[in-house]
Amino acid sequence: MTIIVGLTLVTILQAPTAPSSLTPEAIAAFLSNAKIVHAKAVGKGVTSPWRLTLSDGTLTHDAAFQSVDEHKPMERFASGGTELNFIDSWRYNVAAYRLAGLVGLGDMMPVTVERRWRGTLGALSWWVETKMDEEARLKQKIEPPDREAWSRQMYRLRVFTQLVDDTDRNLGNVLITPDWEVRMIDFTRAFRLWARIKEEDLGRCDRRLFERLQSLSMDELARATDPYLTRDEMKAVLARRDLIVAHVKRLVAERGEQQILY
Repeated sequence: MTIIVGLTLVTILQAPTAPSSLTPEAIAAFLSNAKIVHAKAVGKGVTSPWRLTLSDGTLTHDAAFQSVDEHKPMERFASGGTELNFIDSWRYNVAAYRLAGLVGLGDMMPVTVERRWRGTLGALSWWVETKMDEEARLKQKIEPPDREAWSRQMYRLRVFTQLVDDTDRNLGNVLITPDWEVRMIDFTRAFRLWARIKEEDLGRCDRRLFERLQSLSMDELARATDPYLTRDEMKAVLARRDLIVAHVKRLVAERGEQQILY
């Protein structure tokens, strides 16, 4: 797993900015087809991401490229824990972006596509103009200008984290834009096969997100995430969805809809 924001704040803010009118579809087309004109290794960790500069002759913008694709019978972590059938894969970045779109959270992730670079397949993500990450915000004790808006974004993030069972979600992977919008990155260790959630992280839920979760079907999920997820991984997503929905319904029954849904 890697933290793409392992750069100085000054460096991050030097990323070229693109016209705000670009649609996600236009960004995806740019990422898929624009010429790669510069490359620089960045970040910390073992997945060795690259910061690529792309240009189509009109627009120039940076993107993050990850090609990690590790599959191990068992992984031992520095903490002393282990994980069987361990996977750390760029494919999950693409799957996470597509799933986020299905449940109405596409604007909380940078557009991500599959692309081959230097003969290697990987995930290519639009480079986010970043004010700081959540780790830096907490360390510097900086309060968001709108606490309620911030809280709502964080609850959306927590629901999505449980939906994809991201085992390595950390504060460095929560980016904050200059206008205080949250962007989630780096899901290479998500989509585990367990049907489990951390109920303590799910105190409230966005109403539209809750509706999208309830209507999400296997056919819809498969169309969006194949071939990046296996059938078993898709089933696990839906199993966790069921647990999330059941938990939110219990909270609504206990405390009332106005206290839980927003």
